[in-house]
Order: sequence, then structure tokens, then C-alpha cells
Amino acid sequence: MTEVAEDKRLYKIGEVCRIADVQPYVLRYWETEFAALAPNKSGGGQRLYTQREIDIILRIKQLLYSEGFTIAGAKKKLEAEQAEGSAPVASVSAPSPAQVPRSARDDTKAKQVLLDVKRELTAILDLLSE
Repeated sequence: MTEVAEDKRLYKIGEVCRIADVQPYVLRYWETEFAALAPNKSGGGQRLYTQREIDIILRIKQLLYSEGFTIAGAKKKLEAEQAEGSAPVASVSAPSPAQVPRSARDDTKAKQVLLDVKRELTAILDLLSE
């Protein structure tokens, strides 16, 4: 496939969910919150995402899950990045299907560990601010 053809490839919601490791309802919700995320729809109503939209999804996920932004904060940050012309995802690229976790249980465990670490750090910061 040529580079131009690859840029124009469209991805169905199931493929995007595997790439980003999020559920379809999460993507549909993000579409209501983030103006930059507006996939085209096929004649049958199937959402079709471009690589740019996948990059935006990965950036939103990074802002929310890794950097701890709220939806409102992530919206502002993403809008600011787009206004200054920076790439939607500077340090994250779409993983290959082999890199996408297959076990929801592993994902849940990882999220729980991150939440525990976040709680501990919050407690430490509270102690330091006293």
C-alpha cells in the first residue's frame, strides 16, 4: 500500500477500540465532549475513523488516563495544542494489534495499581501541604 493510500485508510470503531484499548461507549462519549473528534459515518451509520482521529483518541486517552486531566482540562489542553499546531500525539503512536492487551483483567489490574499510586501520592501531597 502506498503512503497516500495508508493516510486515507478508514478504521471501524471495533478496530479503533482495539488500537486505543477503550470500549466503544467511551469513544462515543468522547465524540460528544471533544469537537476535534468527529468521525464520518458510512451509509449504514458505521463510524469511520481516520489515522488523525485515532491519534486524537490516543492523545485524549493519554491526557485522561496517564496525565490525570479531567474531561474539561483535557478539552482545554487538546484545543491549545491544536491552536498552536502541535501534533495531536507527540509521544504516542498507534500500537500494532500484537501490542494491544487482550485481557480485560490485566487492564483492570493496571488501572487499580495506578489508582492506588494516585491515592498514595495525594495523601503525601496533603501531608506536605499541612
